[in-house]
Amino acid sequence: MNDWAVVFLGIIAVSTLITSILQVVLMLSAGQLVRRLGRFVDLIEQEAKPILDHLNSISRDASKAAALATTQVERVDRLFGMLTTRIEETLETIQTAVLKPAREVSALMAGLRAALELLRDIRGRKRPGPEDEDTLFI
Repeated sequence: MNDWAVVFLGIIAVSTLITSILQVVLMLSAGQLVRRLGRFVDLIEQEAKPILDHLNSISRDASKAAALATTQVERVDRLFGMLTTRIEETLETIQTAVLKPAREVSALMAGLRAALELLRDIRGRKRPGPEDEDTLFI
């Protein structure tokens, strides 16, 4: 073997050793980085958990409020429906109890007025007026 071959073989061995050392250092650094990232994620979870719990609480409360509001709106809708029905029933009762007899009384009064007018007309024709007496006087 040649001296140069031994030198190149030594260079290859040293570079392989350096590459192996760098890979071990890189793996150790990657392991440290993973551990640090794990701690960072744990810290974020610990810090964010109360905020997320609070947001969940707010969303549950909002959901309950929306459900209550929906229930109240439905109750008001039923109440107005019942109120409308009762008003219609009351108006119908008023029409049958008051307006129908009032119409009958009005018709009766109109009939009485017509009868009285007829009596006045009949009475007015029987009595001679002052003009009739002057023509009869000789």
